[in-house]
Amino acid sequence: MSVTLPKTTALVIDDEVQMRRLIRACLERNGYDVMEAAGGEEGISSAIQSQPNIIILDLGLPDMDGVAVLRRLREWSNVPVIVLSVRDRDADKVTALDDGANDYLTKPFSTSELLARLRAALRNRQPAAKPVVFTAGHLYVDLTTRTVRVHGQPIKLARTEYSLLRYLVQHAGRVLTHGQLLREIWNLEDVEKTGRLRVYVGVLREKIETDPSNPELLITVPGVGYRLETKD
Repeated sequence: MSVTLPKTTALVIDDEVQMRRLIRACLERNGYDVMEAAGGEEGISSAIQSQPNIIILDLGLPDMDGVAVLRRLREWSNVPVIVLSVRDRDADKVTALDDGANDYLTKPFSTSELLARLRAALRNRQPAAKPVVFTAGHLYVDLTTRTVRVHGQPIKLARTEYSLLRYLVQHAGRVLTHGQLLREIWNLEDVEKTGRLRVYVGVLREKIETDPSNPELLITVPGVGYRLETKD
């Protein structure tokens, strides 16, 4: 009796048709299933729906920068990402790696090196993080689609408001200190600058709490920080 093992699925996000064809031909010859996306939004949607084993990402996309795609992916997924780009400056490489890329390969490249880097990234991959849907009372947050609903109604959040809520969701039930939040959301090391944090917590409560003056979800821990409740 023979056993057929599932193939490794690779998602190629690149706006150049010829490049996608080259990578597809290379990977399919080596046993991969290949999906393609010509833009950032299409690539993110495909990653959400198909959950590939690895992603090959170009930085010069027509609708959004590849680094922005990388940051969006890292909000909910640990899938290995290999950046494949004509940008060869050290600063571009450092930015991509700091924002969650597993490896960085510049164009032009050899297919043998690409295959070797894919194998290395797959060997070292972390357990895949499933798309996160968080619910607590009347609050619903889907981190893959950036959807936030309160009492079933969609609400709009500014970028920083969403970043704060996302970080709270990712650590729901835990107390997050003022210092942690300032570093994560604003990249501030001065823990005395809590005024900005208090303002945004207040704005967020206005949007997600039934009674902002008596919060049930976003709780203040006096002298320490804040906690997002996980109660049903």
